[in-house]
Order: sequence, then C-alpha cells, then structure tokens
Amino acid sequence: MSAEQFGRGDAALVERLGRVRSGLDDAARAAGRDPSEVTLVAVSKLHPASRIRALAQAGHRDFGESYIQEALAKQEELAGQEFDGKDEIFWHFIGGLQSNKAKYVPGRFALLHSLDSLKLAQTLHKRLSASPESAERPGCGRGTGAPLGVLIQVNLGRETQKCGIEEEGLLELAEALAGMDTMRLKGLMLMPPACAPDQARVYFSRLREVRDGLERRLGAALPELSMGMSGDFAEAVAEGATLVRVGTDIFGPRPTRNA
Repeated sequence: MSAEQFGRGDAALVERLGRVRSGLDDAARAAGRDPSEVTLVAVSKLHPASRIRALAQAGHRDFGESYIQEALAKQEELAGQEFDGKDEIFWHFIGGLQSNKAKYVPGRFALLHSLDSLKLAQTLHKRLSASPESAERPGCGRGTGAPLGVLIQVNLGRETQKCGIEEEGLLELAEALAGMDTMRLKGLMLMPPACAPDQARVYFSRLREVRDGLERRLGAALPELSMGMSGDFAEAVAEGATLVRVGTDIFGPRPTRNA
C-alpha cells in the first residue's frame, strides 16, 4: 500500500493503516494462521467521511460505526463514489443498538456486530420482513436480497454498563435467530473488561470456547469472532479472532462527540 498519491494528512493515515495491517499479519503468522483469515475493521466513528474516503481510495473496504445517524450521514456523503476502481464499502455496525433505531439498519450494513437481545432480533426481523426491498440497497457491502449478517454480542465480563447478552441467555437467542430467515447468525462479538492484553486473552479464549459449544448445539457453523482492538489484537488473533476492530491506531485520537 503506497501513500505517495495522497496529501500529507491522508498519506499519514494510509501509512498508519499499513502498519496496523502489517502487525495484524504478523500476529496471524505467529499464531500459525493465514493473515487472509483476519479482517481489519477500521473503526471510523466520530471521524469525518473524508478520512474513510482516503482509506477506501487506498484499497481498504471495511469500516465500523457506532452511532446510527452519524453512519447514515457518512454513507450518504460517500454514496456513488468509486474507490480504487470499486464503489463498495463494507459497513459494520459495532455499537449498542436500541430497538427504536433498528429501522435504520436494514439495507445499510453488511454486518451487525452487536445483536444482544431477543427484543432487538424480533424488531429487526419485523423490519426486514415488512420491507424486503431494503435488503437490496446497493453499496452496503451485502449481496442483493441476502439475509442481514449478525453477530451476537456476549458480555462475558458481566459488566452492567456494557451491552451484550450474558452467556446463560445465548442459546435461546441463537435458536430464535435460526428461525428468522431475514438474518443469518455468523458468530459472536466481545468487548472484554478494561484490562491488560494478557488478561483480555482469557476472555478471548472463553469466547472461542463458547462459540465452539454453540456450533455443536445448533449444528451450524459460526465462523466469525469479532474481538480485539488496538491494544490487544495480537492476543485476540492468537485465540481465533476473524474480525479485529481498530480505531485509534489508524485514525489517531477520537474527537469528542457533540451532545
């Protein structure tokens, strides 16, 4: 990835992305894995669409957003543009999602990382069933008419301030999703408690074990594990992460969100 064609600020951004990608590849090889098995999701929340555009022009395609209205505004700003000869961005919604905002998800995101309740699943299913054409919106990074890809966020740390279903409720939610043809459960997501990387690795290992057990119970493959961020992605990759969410190491310090 070359940064020569960009302005100074964008060139630095592209260089940081390259360093993160290189570190991620090294972590995968150290774990005996193929680097292509790990998708880097650049967490662009609170950063302007112009910075997403710069990385997309450099060939990056996966971006993570946490706030619905902000994400929709960026999608509209970038709609119809070509990046590196292609016009598709894979938008990931990684933040907590309230049921009353579920109406904005269909047709807008390739993957929802943060499904965490039966109520939210039922609301999404209702929205997708009522407006099947929304699943065919071009440019969201999902095949025409394909079910919405979802991950269940699991709160292994049992932190009351964080989203995520506790482990005991996971099977019931997963079984309910299996009966909803508007969505496809692809795996699990984790945000561990704030701790040192070696301590976070315990949670990453546990999520993989939970996923493996859920696959056996459902009799279905759940290939995706969304876990690991700027400070601990090497540990997450060692434990099987397939989606790593990195923001600060790519975009720099996050701006303050306006009230």
